[in-house]
Amino acid sequence: MTAAMVENDQASEGRPWDYLLQTWRELDVPEGWRAEIDEGQIVLVPPPHAHHNGIAEMVQHRLYRALPEGLGIYQTLGVHIAPLDKLYVPDLVIMPRELIMAADPETSDPMDVSEALLIVEITSKGNAREDRTKKYRAYARAGVPLYLLIDRFDTRGAMATLFTEPNEDGTYKRSDPVPFGKPLTLPEPFGTTLPTGDFPA
Repeated sequence: MTAAMVENDQASEGRPWDYLLQTWRELDVPEGWRAEIDEGQIVLVPPPHAHHNGIAEMVQHRLYRALPEGLGIYQTLGVHIAPLDKLYVPDLVIMPRELIMAADPETSDPMDVSEALLIVEITSKGNAREDRTKKYRAYARAGVPLYLLIDRFDTRGAMATLFTEPNEDGTYKRSDPVPFGKPLTLPEPFGTTLPTGDFPA
């Protein structure tokens, strides 16, 4: 993961967040890369390994079978964590389709992450720590009700963990970790079981 720093004095005429967001909008990011805003800088995230994409496809396929009417599954969707002035591009975001369709077609502004029902992050070697710590805290702080962390590099072995009941202090009250190979139950509004046996470790 490489970072492009934006100095605060460049944003002296306005809020640093506004400057960063405008810069993010105008970036010409190489195909397959993602640009995020974290801790006052724009971070470029390289394309993930094929196994990472394989897991994302399997999760998305399963979710589509249980998806309630009116919800959509989105990849490469920027989400704004308003309480922290952060912008992430999760592997998968499930949110109401009407919000996506109502977005301004003239801008590429991120969506409000608090509108998401489920966020899925799949770790890569270079970003596992961020998914386990920074993004975990940010999603909890913003009130995302379900955060699914699929961590191929967990020290306990490859794990899928569903975090629920977010707190404003940046933690989730409950976690349900399962090792790859065992099913993980996703509560309503999905009401389905996610098989992890075919996930590449």
